[in-house]
Amino acid sequence: MKTKILDINGKEKASIDLPKEFSAKIRKDIVGKVLEVKKSKQPYGACPIAGLQASASGKLIHRRHVWKSQYGRGMSRVPRKRMSQRGSQFNWEAATSPNTKGGRRAHPPKAVSMINNLKMNKKEMKIAFISALSATANSKEVCEKYARLKDKKIEVPFVVESKLSGLKTKELIESLKKILGKDLFEVGLIKKTVRAGRGKTRGRKYKSNAGLLLVIGEKENLKTGAVEVVNVKKLSVTDLAKGGVGRLTIYTEGAIKDLQEKLK
Repeated sequence: MKTKILDINGKEKASIDLPKEFSAKIRKDIVGKVLEVKKSKQPYGACPIAGLQASASGKLIHRRHVWKSQYGRGMSRVPRKRMSQRGSQFNWEAATSPNTKGGRRAHPPKAVSMINNLKMNKKEMKIAFISALSATANSKEVCEKYARLKDKKIEVPFVVESKLSGLKTKELIESLKKILGKDLFEVGLIKKTVRAGRGKTRGRKYKSNAGLLLVIGEKENLKTGAVEVVNVKKLSVTDLAKGGVGRLTIYTEGAIKDLQEKLK
């Protein structure tokens, strides 16, 4: 499979042979399994001793002729903490048990239940990586992923000369506009917006789109907040198939050469 190499102004410079994996069969089912396995969630839960830090003295005794017995007082048998004592008379209030004021939660969130223990076979991981890679070179899959690109014809994958990785952010954005065109550039740029509704007050004030993925070679270096940049040696299924297969991706010429070595 051949594709053209573009310069930083979006003009055709030369052509390059892509690895055979770029035209491999796309196994969405296996990619979906890998994305599920790789899901991560910050575990959270109640403190193990929450609601137990007061010295509640266990359930009350209701037998006769026993010191501290509550026989005949009409008191429930819930655990209580002592507020004050005068001889054998106690001023205490219910504590510890979930059905009492200031007691523990009955079923608090448990951090153990939030740890992802799913596993994946190595061969399936490799198939998923090749499938995700292949989908980035499939115009049908890319157009299906983005609603704005429906019924539009695009040529993928985009391979750009390695000079792109040496540009400053302002120059990089200008270059991407020329390489991608207006429609694709609007899809590819990361945009951060304030979330609507109560989620703003719950630790998730902002939300952003995935934007395009820029894959650079092992010896190349680029830092920018405009698009997501990944070095080819760290490239994974979660990068290539973020939100599903067919992510809009740009490869540098150096990244393609390093990928050929990686896939051998």
